[in-house]
Amino acid sequence: MNSDNRVMSCSHLAGLVVTVFLVVGCAGRSSTQTAPSSTLTVDQLSGTWTLVSIQPAGQADQAAPSGANYTLTLADGRLSTRVDCNVCNGAFTLSGQTLTAGPALACTLAACPTMAFENSYTSLLSGASSVTLSNNVLALSSPRGALRFTR
Repeated sequence: MNSDNRVMSCSHLAGLVVTVFLVVGCAGRSSTQTAPSSTLTVDQLSGTWTLVSIQPAGQADQAAPSGANYTLTLADGRLSTRVDCNVCNGAFTLSGQTLTAGPALACTLAACPTMAFENSYTSLLSGASSVTLSNNVLALSSPRGALRFTR
């Protein structure tokens, strides 16, 4: 092999290596991923989220009750949450990785069939929680427990 062919082979090999690194480096990225939670914005959290599960501290994960409506809507520094047959409203703030609901939530007090679950949910939602957002799953966690929502 002459020197021109060796240079050409090396440049083709180098191009192939660069292409492989680019493909491998981009393979794990998805267009639905969001920024790390430390850079979350209110705009990323705005909208309506549907509760998937709650996990009070020291207890097992509990799915949202079948047939009951549990949603969380965040917009313009206000939150509204449907808790089966009741509705709660209040303020929220986002500072870094911390979402704070309240200081108090005003809730209607109808006797829903899922009252025990509702009480756990509102206790977990109220106050400060660490927030993460990944692949359209919003997770709030605190020493009280954890909430998981999806869009």
